[in-house]
Amino acid sequence: MLRTTLAGLRMHKGRLVTTALAIALGVMFVSGTLVFSDTLRESFSSQVMGSAERMDAVVLPAQGSEDPVSGDVLDEVRELPEIDRAAGVTMGDAPLLDKDGRAVGSVPTAGVSVGEPTRFSADEGELPDRPGEAALATSTAEATGYEVGDSATVLGPDEQKHEFTVTGLIDFGTEPSLAYRGAVAFTSPVAAEMTGAEGYSEIDALAAEGVSAQQAADAVSAVAGDGTEVLTGQELGDRLAEQAGAQADALATGLLLFALVSVVVAAIVISNTFAILVAQRQREMALLRCVGAVRRQVFTAVVTEALVVGLLASALGVLAGVGLGYAGFAVGAEAFDADAGSADVVVKAQTVLIGLAVGTVTTLIAAVLPARRATLVPPLAALRTSATATALDTRVGILRMATGTVLLLASAGVVALARQTDDPETGLYLVVGAGFVAFAGVIVLSPLLVRAAVAAVSPLMRALGVSTALAADNARRNPRRAATAMIALTVGATLITGYSVVNASMMATTTDMLDRQFPMDYQVRAQFAEEGPGVPPEVARDLRESPEVAEVVAQRSATAETGDGFVRYTTFRGVPPEEAAGGGTDAGDLADVGPGRVAVVSDVAGERGVGDTLALTTGEGERDYEIAALVEGAQSSWSVLMDPEDFSSAFPEVRGDEMLMVSGAESAGDEELRDAVYAAVEDRPTLQVDSMAQMRRQYEDVLNTAFLAVVAMLGLAVVIAVFGIANTLALSVLERTRESAMLRAMGLKRAQLRVMLMWEAVLMCLVGALVGIGLGVFFGWAASAAVLDDLLFRVPTAQIAAFLAAAVAAGLLASVLPSRRAARTSITAAMASE
Repeated sequence: MLRTTLAGLRMHKGRLVTTALAIALGVMFVSGTLVFSDTLRESFSSQVMGSAERMDAVVLPAQGSEDPVSGDVLDEVRELPEIDRAAGVTMGDAPLLDKDGRAVGSVPTAGVSVGEPTRFSADEGELPDRPGEAALATSTAEATGYEVGDSATVLGPDEQKHEFTVTGLIDFGTEPSLAYRGAVAFTSPVAAEMTGAEGYSEIDALAAEGVSAQQAADAVSAVAGDGTEVLTGQELGDRLAEQAGAQADALATGLLLFALVSVVVAAIVISNTFAILVAQRQREMALLRCVGAVRRQVFTAVVTEALVVGLLASALGVLAGVGLGYAGFAVGAEAFDADAGSADVVVKAQTVLIGLAVGTVTTLIAAVLPARRATLVPPLAALRTSATATALDTRVGILRMATGTVLLLASAGVVALARQTDDPETGLYLVVGAGFVAFAGVIVLSPLLVRAAVAAVSPLMRALGVSTALAADNARRNPRRAATAMIALTVGATLITGYSVVNASMMATTTDMLDRQFPMDYQVRAQFAEEGPGVPPEVARDLRESPEVAEVVAQRSATAETGDGFVRYTTFRGVPPEEAAGGGTDAGDLADVGPGRVAVVSDVAGERGVGDTLALTTGEGERDYEIAALVEGAQSSWSVLMDPEDFSSAFPEVRGDEMLMVSGAESAGDEELRDAVYAAVEDRPTLQVDSMAQMRRQYEDVLNTAFLAVVAMLGLAVVIAVFGIANTLALSVLERTRESAMLRAMGLKRAQLRVMLMWEAVLMCLVGALVGIGLGVFFGWAASAAVLDDLLFRVPTAQIAAFLAAAVAAGLLASVLPSRRAARTSITAAMASE
């Protein structure tokens, strides 16, 4: 039986090529993701371990403590006989100015000392060793355009400008405190002067000759005292590597979810292929039964075919995945602050085993049902003249219709439940679950959908000619086969359309929210320093005096801790609160906010309503206010909106404005307004100036980039689905060889035969895409509504139209080889064959 099975595989290997490709593509995505994440994790590890292992003992503030390590600890560590050398790392705010004279980033650049010894080294140039020299983080240099030898300006604690020569670039890698902010490195005395920081963020020590790292760490621990933590360099490196690895793990999880989609689509393609193969070979199966094969042997034969195909295709997929994973790392390493040259490609044994297991097990599971059907072929089928007589069952039962309807209704009920829940995360999970239920219903009803779709377009197709009319008849006479082929494409179409709807709705909602909350042309704010005065009142005064400026709204905010968490208080000066706050209310009116009356988000108000008294914790203790309005928390960036005088009384320590919102005069041009705003902040380089038009473009760019990345990853599922349609069509051509020859003998030309097969493929792709688009629009709305309260629902018609065009192109592409083969088949040879 085994020899018979292997002989059958060799005889029919051409029919399984696209099946093998579907498996290989799915396994390639899984294996490539694992190789990429393992290589990225190894790169992170080698970077952080390389720096940490240069030290034998490291003193850090105790976890959870915000107090730096005292300078006295450094003195005691240096006096230890077990220590050869030790240096403290000073760290604090040291704003770097870009080449236009503005502070870099929304957070001040970190000033860091690199003493002797230090665990950091220069990737380019040298570390600073005298006053007037500084080194930049590689990420900072890339963002600002500074190079070794350039002169850079850094602000000191008094905001006076200091010039430094850039001597080198340091790759701080994934160092948690520096990866986001960027850094400027100085000698130890200069770092203390520039940052004004007292104490050290860490103390690095090298052991004396003959002293192990553990012995050095134990000796340092004895004098470090409470409030500190002492680690060996190896232990610090392990901790940093674990923190850095979490980023790779999160990324791998996201990519594996997309890989799972591809594997599921591949499973659908495999199951459909084996179902058609079993139907085509029923006489062969019946002959095996006639010569003595029992049902178990027939089942085993089909499963063995699936096992061989799955193993070979999975091995090919693993090999391709290794190349894909390393190519992805080489291209994307910079985006994750990883060094592409710091790690070789990492291919673990478990990656190979997982890839082989995923492909093989998926193939076996997908082939089980067709294999079971093969056992049901009666031995008398060998006597029938048609090899497919039992395969063309076109009935669609009442049970199928009832089951599909119930599933779709249940899905709609779950979506309705999701709309009633107050927890966005729970609502999103419910929508996802409803999507699975709805998809199951679509699978059950798919033959009906195909039949209905073909019936709807049949009059038009008959009007177009004989070829298109035959294509419609072919799709309608075996709707189950067409439905099974299209389902794989429906998966990709649903996900792509759904994410398109979510992306478009989020973009519209975000833009509307920005327009309501920030109805201005420019925003002026201070960097988010640990301690800062905010925007000085003189800036608002200068802007109001400018003829190019029509309105300046000053926002002040403060945060107070309560028993339930933190509450953010905000007030606006220069405009009525209802105009500055934007948005609507659940109850009351923002115009009623005034002395003693506040607007609060519903979570802060609790069970209280408009007109009730609410006790709030302020900087001057607990005070009572009357509730003037209630708003949803998702609508605003504040918790409590106060009258300006009430705010000044409650938080007298807040003297600077958090933000200025500037609107230009109607007579002022764009350039004139921009010059006026920058003139007002010219002497204050740490103030950030943001154009609201630019902010909107940045939001749109982020969402569009994410959209393109998601569509690219889901695109693989669509490619696999197209392979499935091509495979179904090719097997259908083989099945209908005599039929095609008969059509040719009756006068159908080769070109007309190709057009017929082309329209069959296009029909399958269009039906699958349209069903997926319908599901995607509905569940895209449901997912967006579950997360966003004030959703502005948008259907991206241009993107959906492009996807439909891509579906038509996919159908045309899928039909090329099958139609070519059908057209080249000899009429006489086909008529003579059984």
